[in-house]
Amino acid sequence: MSLAKLAVPIMILLAAGGCSRTGEITEGGISAVRSACPHVGIPAGTGDVTLFNPATSREATAIDVTAVLTNLQSTCDETGPQIQANLTFDILARRNQPGPARDVTLPYFITVVRGGTSVTAKRVGQVTVRFADGQIRAQTTGQATASIDRAAATLPEEVRKRLTEKRKAGDQAAAMDPLADPAIRSAVLSSTFEALVGFQLTEDQLKYNVTR
Repeated sequence: MSLAKLAVPIMILLAAGGCSRTGEITEGGISAVRSACPHVGIPAGTGDVTLFNPATSREATAIDVTAVLTNLQSTCDETGPQIQANLTFDILARRNQPGPARDVTLPYFITVVRGGTSVTAKRVGQVTVRFADGQIRAQTTGQATASIDRAAATLPEEVRKRLTEKRKAGDQAAAMDPLADPAIRSAVLSSTFEALVGFQLTEDQLKYNVTR
């Protein structure tokens, strides 16, 4: 699946749960300080995959294997010049009919997005689920890593001062959200990264997920 085809699912994800604020404004300033670690998520339309037999069919009776990517978690080390995010996820799969033991290999991607729209890196990996003899369900765990330049994920000092400066109740400035300033908002977005994981779908598979 091309990066262009990821644009719509990524924007859907970010619109639903993306973080564009560093914290709530209080009398003393910002109540929460942002982390340089990336937000993690599964872009809409890429969290499940359906395999058909025959592959060209889209009939329900031709469904061979379905799989879901879930339980995405991340641990992050932001102490060095390169921020390292280690992601793990579960793959839950089901085949339509029981049969002999069988391995099914599924491709997945991890992509790093800056500012909600700019893809800065993408890698594709594979994970294999093994159906035991006579079983229709299988489960396995996958992992992926993302590396982000710490300098790029760090807010400029003048922006941090604007966001964290103390404000006195009653002052006109106390009622103004610094993020309403386009320059401040742009700086926050530019230093905000997401690490997104999903199945590496073909164009037909993505279309099936979106239109079914």
